[in-house]
Amino acid sequence: MFRSRSKEEKAPTGKVTADLSTQTRDPQAPKGRPTPKRSDAQSQRRRASTVPADRKAAMKRQREARRIDMAKQREALASGDERYLPARDKGPVRRFVRDYVDSRFCMAEFFLPLAVVILVLSMIRVGQLQNIALLLWLGVIVLIVVDSIGIWLRLKKQLAVRFPNEPKRGAVAYALMRTLQMRRLRLPKPQVKRGEHP
Repeated sequence: MFRSRSKEEKAPTGKVTADLSTQTRDPQAPKGRPTPKRSDAQSQRRRASTVPADRKAAMKRQREARRIDMAKQREALASGDERYLPARDKGPVRRFVRDYVDSRFCMAEFFLPLAVVILVLSMIRVGQLQNIALLLWLGVIVLIVVDSIGIWLRLKKQLAVRFPNEPKRGAVAYALMRTLQMRRLRLPKPQVKRGEHP
């Protein structure tokens, strides 16, 4: 590692330097641009690193642009316009998943109203009503799990047939999360009626 080089190894480098020194640059050839003064170069570097002069105006413009983007996004969530949808809702796969879920009745979308009814029944101090409320809880949870497994299996099969080359990661989870929302509260708004096939 620290040994000195032999004379044979040193010889080629001498030839290369000799070859380079013989090639002289034409003094009349332009280099393409004038050399900047040191003061100009330093002031340019300082100008690039400093904060813009009117910082409040820049922040105001940025807030205004963000507000406009959010307004477009809200409008797109209501109308289903693909251009301004958030990244999680964009693409043909996600659109098909939304239409697939919106075209059918899902047990999970009735979970909140049923939960309120069951909660009211369980608060009444009658032993028989409390037993009924407990059985209703179990029944609703079992129905939701069975319905979700059915949607998961059927949707995976449909996605494999319709979009063989598209990335489908997270599409089934997206569908199951959408089933948990009541139809009128879903965003993006449903674009198909119940019973229509997407």
